[in-house]
Amino acid sequence: MVVVMKPGTRQQDIDALVSKLKELDLDVGITNGVGCTILGLVGDTTAVDMDKISINPHVERVMRVQEPYKKANRKFHPEDTVVSVGNAKIGGGNFSVIAGPCSVESEAQICAVAEDVKASGAALLRGGAFKPRTSPYSFQGMGTAGLDLLMEARKQTGLPIVTEIMDPRMAELFEREVDVVQVGARNMQNFELLKEVGKMSKPILLKRGLSNTYEEWIMSAEYIMAAGNENVILCERGVRTFETYTRNTLDVSAIPAIKQMSHLPVIVDPSHAAGMYWMVEPLALAAVAAGADGLIIEVHNDPAHAKCDGQQSLTPQNFDALMHKVSALVDLMGKTLVK
Repeated sequence: MVVVMKPGTRQQDIDALVSKLKELDLDVGITNGVGCTILGLVGDTTAVDMDKISINPHVERVMRVQEPYKKANRKFHPEDTVVSVGNAKIGGGNFSVIAGPCSVESEAQICAVAEDVKASGAALLRGGAFKPRTSPYSFQGMGTAGLDLLMEARKQTGLPIVTEIMDPRMAELFEREVDVVQVGARNMQNFELLKEVGKMSKPILLKRGLSNTYEEWIMSAEYIMAAGNENVILCERGVRTFETYTRNTLDVSAIPAIKQMSHLPVIVDPSHAAGMYWMVEPLALAAVAAGADGLIIEVHNDPAHAKCDGQQSLTPQNFDALMHKVSALVDLMGKTLVK
């Protein structure tokens, strides 16, 4: 349920209504929009009498929200959420690029790539320390040693680091050492993990599952937000369809659709969507044109010898060329590229 207060309502009158609503065992979220304040009621609202709320002289209108997601719902929070990480900002007209290798392989590799992507305009560094792989015989990442190398790259470049968490027991370590915690596609509905990262203070990058609907994706974000962490970034990374030519199929329509449904920022991963390096550029530009708030792109200094996903990784030179085009298109879309 959403309660829209009349413009100019005094804070003391808002506080008085909030207190009455909390007496009904409801969680009340307060959003100060342009010209008015919106109260989002979360809990069992079936017994709430809308008419009794409507007769309050300071209430403009009361609306029931049919969607199962509340905190992530744009009706509760009309203004775009902006997630800040160091100097980087994602959402609300801000566009940031996250770039780096699929997996951390050595200090020389991750630090060299970090320097290159920063020079080209990336605002954050990605790199996998723990890798969920389809085959148990594939490279699984360097683990905590990989985290140490990511922190060294951050120390050398100043770039915030983005890396994937796989185990709720790692939450304390990630809280201490990581700037943006990624929940991968395979864990999008790992609800115990979602609850755990919801207790963290760090922003969460939530990738869409391999075959999940928009509502299921937003509901996973709702799990995180319900646990207390409202700094969530949604990432479209392609879904599984009948087409086998590409690794996945990039759902460009997800960008405007999610922005209609939710206030959370939406970024796109063209690398995993395509599975081929030469398709990364057109898909990245399509994402910018569709209104994305950022990109996450795999970059490797020697893709031919990468331990994983070399076929979809750009070289630093190709990434630099792409960033020139991204910068121009972001400007055309009326957004600000944050470097």
